[in-house]
Amino acid sequence: MLLAVVIAVVLGLIVGGRLENLARIRIRWGPLLFVAVVLRYGTEAAIRSGFEPAAELRLPLYGLAFAMIAAILWANRTQPGLLIAAAGVTSNGLAIVLNGGWMPVWQPALQLVGMSPSDLAVSFHRLLPEQLGTDFLLRAGPFGDLLPVPLPFLPNVASIGDTFVAAGLAWYVFAMLVSPPEVLPASADETAPPLPARYPRRTAPGSELAPRAGIGDMAVLQRPVLLGGTSGGVGLVREPAAAESVGAGVAQAGFVSGATPQAGFAAGAPPAAAGVGLRPRAAQHPYVRLALDARFSALWVGQTISLLGDRLNQVALGVLVLSLTGSALDVGLTFLAATLPNLLFGPFAGTFVDRWDQKHVMVASDLIRAGLVLLIPVAAAHGTFLVYPVVFTVTTVSIFFRPARSAVIPRIVPTEDLTPANGAMSTAETIADLAGYPIAGLFVAFLGSALTLAFWFDAASYIVSAALVLSMAIPPVVRSAGPIVAGTVRRFFSEVADGWRFLRSEQALFQNTVLSGVAQLSTGALIALSVVYARDVLQGTLIPYPQSYAAIDLAIGVGNLVGGVTIGAIGARWRKGPLVIAGYVLLGLATAAMGMTGNELLALGCATVAGVANMIFIIPTQTLFAERTPQDLMGRVVGIRSSMVLGPLTLAMAVSGLIAQALGPSAAFVGFGLLTTAAGAAGLLFPAVRDA
Repeated sequence: MLLAVVIAVVLGLIVGGRLENLARIRIRWGPLLFVAVVLRYGTEAAIRSGFEPAAELRLPLYGLAFAMIAAILWANRTQPGLLIAAAGVTSNGLAIVLNGGWMPVWQPALQLVGMSPSDLAVSFHRLLPEQLGTDFLLRAGPFGDLLPVPLPFLPNVASIGDTFVAAGLAWYVFAMLVSPPEVLPASADETAPPLPARYPRRTAPGSELAPRAGIGDMAVLQRPVLLGGTSGGVGLVREPAAAESVGAGVAQAGFVSGATPQAGFAAGAPPAAAGVGLRPRAAQHPYVRLALDARFSALWVGQTISLLGDRLNQVALGVLVLSLTGSALDVGLTFLAATLPNLLFGPFAGTFVDRWDQKHVMVASDLIRAGLVLLIPVAAAHGTFLVYPVVFTVTTVSIFFRPARSAVIPRIVPTEDLTPANGAMSTAETIADLAGYPIAGLFVAFLGSALTLAFWFDAASYIVSAALVLSMAIPPVVRSAGPIVAGTVRRFFSEVADGWRFLRSEQALFQNTVLSGVAQLSTGALIALSVVYARDVLQGTLIPYPQSYAAIDLAIGVGNLVGGVTIGAIGARWRKGPLVIAGYVLLGLATAAMGMTGNELLALGCATVAGVANMIFIIPTQTLFAERTPQDLMGRVVGIRSSMVLGPLTLAMAVSGLIAQALGPSAAFVGFGLLTTAAGAAGLLFPAVRDA
C-alpha cells in the first residue's frame, strides 16, 4: 500500500501536481478514522506485547476497527478512490472476522516469495489449510493473503482486499495532488433526478444524437466475450472508443456516433493557450477529470481487477481441462461452450437489459458469476462434460453485464467525458491483456495441483466488484409499465428483419460479412487450441508450459496494441478494401506459420503478427460499417453480422478440436491458416469488398 501511494505521488508530481494540495484534504469523520486506525494497529501491538485482555478481545476489537474504517470511507465515497478503499477494507475485515480475529495466509504463496511461517506476525496472521477444500472456503481463503508479491526489495503476500485498498488510496492521493485548489473532488449526485426511459446516447459535441445500440455494436467488431472477459487477445477488438488510449487516429474508425479524433480531449474545455503550465493542462485532461470522478474511478478499478481475474480464470481453465483429459477435443469443446452464448444471445441481450435496472443487472451478474466460477473446479473433478454448462452460463451472464455497464457510463460521467470514459474502460481490457496473462501464467504454474485457487480468486474479484457497483449512486431510468418480455421479443424479431434487409441491400457490408465468416475460422482454432499447442508443440526450452500458453495470448494482445496504433496513424491513407484483404491474408499466414514451428520465439512472433493482422482488417471494417449504416439500424445490423461471423467461428472451435485430436494442433493451425489466407485472397474477386 505504501508503494502504491509513493507511485501515486510521483505520477502526480510528474503531471504538475502540488504537495501542498494534500493539506487541503478534508475527510468527513476524520478524527474518528484516526481512532479506528489506532484501534486496529494498537490492538495488534498490544497482543504482540502479551497484553492478555487484548488477546481475549481480539475478534471484537479487530471487527470494530475494520467496521469503523469501512464505514467512514463509505461516508466519504464521493471522494475519488475512497469507495475503492472501502471495498478493500471490507474484504479484509470479512476474512479476519471469519477467522476469529486472524488474517489468513496461504503457506505456498509465502514459499514462492522466499518467506516461511516464521516471518508471519503471530499476533495477526494464521495459516490457511494448504488443501483447497471446504475448510479453506469457510475460512474465507479467497479473501486471505494468497497473492505472492515477489519484489526483490519487498517480498510479501497480499490479499485482494489489499489490492483494492492500495489502488483506492493511490487514486485518492493522485486526485488530490492534481486537483486545482478551487475544485473540490467530484461527488456522486445522490439526488440526481431519474432519466427518461428513452434518453439519447450522448456523443461528441457537434454530432447527431443516436440511440444506444446495446450489445450489437460490441459483438463481432470486437473480440467475442469468453467467460467473464474476452477471448484472450485472439480475434476481435473492443469498443472503438478505446482508440484514444492507443492513438487519436484510431478513434477515426470508431463506432461512437459522430466521434472525432479529438472529441474527448477538446470537449468542455478551451484549447490550452500558449504558456499555460503543465498542471492546469493536466487538470483539464479528460482522464484526469475521470480520475477525480468517484463513481467512474470505482467502476474502472473494480472492472480492471475483475478482468485480471478473468485472464487468470481463462488460462487456468485451459490448463485444467487439458491436464484432466489430455484431449484436444475436450479443450476445444470447453472453449466452444464458453463462446457459444455470443452467437445465441449476443444480438439481443442489450434489448432486454435496456428494460431492466442496469445497476441491478451488474450486481446480479457479478454475484452469479462468482458462484458459477467456484463451481468450475468442482464440476471438472466429476467430469469435464459438467464444465460445459458452467462456462456456457458464465459467458451468458457476462453478455448481459456488458451492455448494462455501457448504459450506466453515460449516466455517471459528463457528456464531454463520455468518449474518453469508454476509451478508459477499454484500456482496462488492454491492461488486463498486457499484465494479466504473464501474471496468470506464473500464478498457474506456481499453483500446480492447487489450480482451484485461480477460480476462487476470480470469484472473489467478482464479489468485490459487485460491492463497488452496489455502492455507486446511479440515476435511475423511469420506464413505462407494459408487457416487457412479450413486447421485447416481438420488437426483436421486427428489428432483425429490418436489419437483415438493410445488410442484404448493402453489397459492401454483406460481402464483407460473408468473407469474414470464412476468413476468421482460424480465430476459432487459435482460441480453442492455443493451450494444446503450447503443451504439445512448443519446445519449452525458453518458456515452459503453462507460461508459454499465457505468453501466446500476451503476444496477440501486444500485436493488437501495435496494430491499433499503426493503423490509427496511417490507415486513413489507404483504401479500406485492400486493408481488409491484407489483414485476412496476414492472419492466415501467421496462423499457418505458428503450426509449422515449435520454437517459442518464432511462435510468439507469429502470434504478434496475428494480433497486428486483427487490427488491419477490423479497423477498416468498423469504419466501413460506421460510414454506411444509419444510426437507427446500427445495433441490428452489427447484431446480425455477429451471428453470421460467430457461427462459423464457433463451429471452427469444435472442428479444430477434432483435427487436433487426430492429427495434432499443428495440422489444425496450418489447415485453418491456409483456409483464412485463401478466403482473404478471394476477397479480390468480390468487387464490393475489393473497391471499398
